[in-house]
Amino acid sequence: MPRQEPLPPTITPATPNAVRSPKTAELVADTLRRMIVEGQLKDGDFLPYEADLMTHFQVSRPSLREAVRVLESDRLVEVRRGSRTGARVRVPGPEVVARPAGLLLALSGTTLADVMTARIGIEPYAAGILAKEGTERAHRELQRLIDEIPSAWESGRLAEATTELHRSLVELSDNATLTMIAGMLHEIFAKHMAAALMSAQNVVSKAQYTKLIRSYSRLSTLVSARKGTEAEAHWRRHMENAGAALLKGYEKTGVRDIIY
Repeated sequence: MPRQEPLPPTITPATPNAVRSPKTAELVADTLRRMIVEGQLKDGDFLPYEADLMTHFQVSRPSLREAVRVLESDRLVEVRRGSRTGARVRVPGPEVVARPAGLLLALSGTTLADVMTARIGIEPYAAGILAKEGTERAHRELQRLIDEIPSAWESGRLAEATTELHRSLVELSDNATLTMIAGMLHEIFAKHMAAALMSAQNVVSKAQYTKLIRSYSRLSTLVSARKGTEAEAHWRRHMENAGAALLKGYEKTGVRDIIY
């Protein structure tokens, strides 16, 4: 059974002369949110029973339930209606901001070329970090993902396997900020990859596939040898070349054309 942490006192406003005093529900939500952020409540833990929370925070049932709804809207807890176990902590990943970020990019008229430029700024740097600072386990995981590409090619799943490799490369660098940004762009990239590889003018030939595998293998070799500068430079060249091919015929395509 997931554990339940002792509860701290309710967080009070940092600014005593604030224009608007926070609602009771906001204060309770802030306290529980802080516990999740600081790791006192972990993914899978249940919040204490409703009666215990009401007693501890000295709040009414409506105020407490409003606080839980705030956390639910933040995707920090999961509430199963009718369940006797109460709200369960769910620590979100990049997907929680991916959809809103995609919407903002679509509304601003962002093009796929712009997204590709951002990815070229992120992934090569992550490759360098992975090479210099990554664990042996992370290096082996990168190689495993590359080893799965041939079977994905044969089964028609090259787009999915490739996007997974790109996403995982950043995750394996263990840089939380880069991982978050890359995760925000993942849905756009994945949908574009699928559309591009289905297009007649972007069919991947055997020669192109062979070149792709050679490039992936070179990346793994440089990462395993902990040659960070070389790994970063190689992955930047790879993404610039691949980006040019993937954007062929999509030069003026906007993000909204891909995800909506």
